[in-house]
Amino acid sequence: MFARNAFRSVQSVKTSVRHYATEPAKTSSNTALYLGLAAAAGAGGYYYLNSGKGAAAPASKDEAKSIPKQAGEKSLAFKGGDQGFIDLKLASVEEINHNTKRFKFALPNEDDISGMVVCSALLTKFQGPGMEKPVIRPYTPTSDPDTKGYLELIVKRYPNGPMSEHFHDLKPDQRLEFKGPIPKYAWTPNKHDHIALIAGGTGITPMWQLAQAIFKNPEDKTKVTLVFGNISEQDILLKKEFEALENTYPNRFKAFYVLDNPPKEWAGGKGFITKDLLKTVLPEPKSENIKLFVCGPPPLYKALSGVKKSPTDQGDFTGALKELGYNADQVYKF
Repeated sequence: MFARNAFRSVQSVKTSVRHYATEPAKTSSNTALYLGLAAAAGAGGYYYLNSGKGAAAPASKDEAKSIPKQAGEKSLAFKGGDQGFIDLKLASVEEINHNTKRFKFALPNEDDISGMVVCSALLTKFQGPGMEKPVIRPYTPTSDPDTKGYLELIVKRYPNGPMSEHFHDLKPDQRLEFKGPIPKYAWTPNKHDHIALIAGGTGITPMWQLAQAIFKNPEDKTKVTLVFGNISEQDILLKKEFEALENTYPNRFKAFYVLDNPPKEWAGGKGFITKDLLKTVLPEPKSENIKLFVCGPPPLYKALSGVKKSPTDQGDFTGALKELGYNADQVYKF
């Protein structure tokens, strides 16, 4: 059944689960690099006469940039495969709250789109002074994949988090290396009748990527339920964007917010994302063609679905979702 219009307030659970809404996820130092989807937009077929002898020579890089793209042809910044890392210039920085910023990076060309697919991520890399090895971390862009000329990332600063601290120290016109797209869960319109997005903290970014793709496509009729846990109201990222979806698609999108430290006037859930809350708002386990997506710090995975072993291994399926009767095939851990 689709999520209810209202749900009961959730009391703080008396467990040893830590405040997962803001805890940084532990990341392996050996981050795996995956093969992306190979795509190339070239300037094929363009030649010019050389030295008046009629000999054909390929266009130079500068000349190729000036050749108009054929109708419907897209220029992709990230092509996957063996492209390697490319560096992008930081165009602007916007402060969202006390520890989170939105970063806008310019793509190599004004007409480029990112080349991201749904669902996929980018790898970021930097190597500071005195570092023996570069730091590599995955992030999911929050800008529409079809946006021309730039991409946006929302990054929360974590104490002793080398990449997030590096992000927050960046100034406009400085550069950062990126590689992608790194495919995650391959989405096609109407792949599932109803999906649930269960997130904590910055685990919301892949959820937004998926929701954005669903509701921008008039052919996709998927129903979506969001359950989003945070410490405080100021920590709720992309709330305006999700509220716009709920107002535009009231019969297909429902959002439920849970705060560990809510204000007095807070009418939503209180404490943690619990089994009782999920039982109230999620589609029934016996429903056909549903999918539950989970993303957040390790304590969230541990409590709800079991922790991923690696980017390619979903790990054991445990926790509240299993206790509620869902099976491993119905759950995907970002």
